Amino acid sequence: MLTNIDLSSPVLPVTGPAVVAHAAGDLRIDELTLAAPAPDEAVIEVHYGGICGSDLHYWLHGAAGESILKAPLVLGHEISGTVVRAATDGTGPAAGTPVAVHPATPGPGAARYPADRPNLSPGCTYLGSAARFPHKDGAFSRYVNLPTRMLRTLPEGIGLRTAALIEPAAVAWHAVSRAGDVAGKSALVIGSGPIGALAVAVLKRAGASRITAVDMHEKPLDIAKAVGADSVLAAGDAEGIAAVEADVVIESSGNHHGLASAIQGATRGGTVVMVGLLPTGPQPVLISLAITRELELKGSFRFNDEIDDVIAALADGSLQIDPVITHEYPVGEALEAFGVARNSAESGKVLLSFGENRPASA
Repeated sequence: MLTNIDLSSPVLPVTGPAVVAHAAGDLRIDELTLAAPAPDEAVIEVHYGGICGSDLHYWLHGAAGESILKAPLVLGHEISGTVVRAATDGTGPAAGTPVAVHPATPGPGAARYPADRPNLSPGCTYLGSAARFPHKDGAFSRYVNLPTRMLRTLPEGIGLRTAALIEPAAVAWHAVSRAGDVAGKSALVIGSGPIGALAVAVLKRAGASRITAVDMHEKPLDIAKAVGADSVLAAGDAEGIAAVEADVVIESSGNHHGLASAIQGATRGGTVVMVGLLPTGPQPVLISLAITRELELKGSFRFNDEIDDVIAALADGSLQIDPVITHEYPVGEALEAFGVARNSAESGKVLLSFGENRPASA
């Protein structure tokens, strides 16, 4: 790594702590050298980073879906922070600007896919992702260099803590948009973890007539109610789920049991959007029921420009997502934080805070 950082103004450290997945079950807080930024990169002081399901998968399994860990990877793509050194090419926000981050970089092959869906380009890279090799390091570190095209200036009124939810909220927004216009339609959300709860909030803002949330545990169901669910059901209540007959179903549990519930809970001619990432390989699916009900099964992967819609909705107060955050830990306690995030019965979104004097809280 490069060490020739210009330390003139502001003064930046030469090294800093980062949360690194080395292999399945091997998560470390490593002290990494800070590289010199490229001309189109700003230096960001990271304030908050949300632990995502993919971060947990890299830690627990050494893989997230089809993305296999082949080398140590700095995790983290749900971040907010402040520009401490603007890009030298003159692009992007000035020093002192609070920002959220769009972590994707569309890659080669994008021209062969719909222009409005660069998330599908096969060469796309993502912060903190092992989808390609060499891997693309993430941003769970005190300071990180990021291309200015990734940065989104935060309007006044959006705090940096809330801003850590902007990236996963964009994932939820994209999933809901895949269902089309949901205004006046009944909705069912299977899996009320952070993405599911954020989908509830997006559905509420979009005017869904009635929203039912499903989960195995009480804590996520309480969060779902706090952000807009009209009713909740236990995941084991097959009869209750089937009786919902929702026009739109968001499957965010990421397991085949949840997908079965999604299909069973959809009305005839309804739409099931699959945003939960199932394990790689064949999965059992109630496909005959989907066929005879003429269901539309749609995949949902990451997002595109929906991050800008999320920021606008947070700024005007029409999107309420703060209850999704349940815990906060300083980066030095990242191992404990990951353990809490793993326990979906007790936590929603778990944040890491970076820098000095940012105490843990629940």
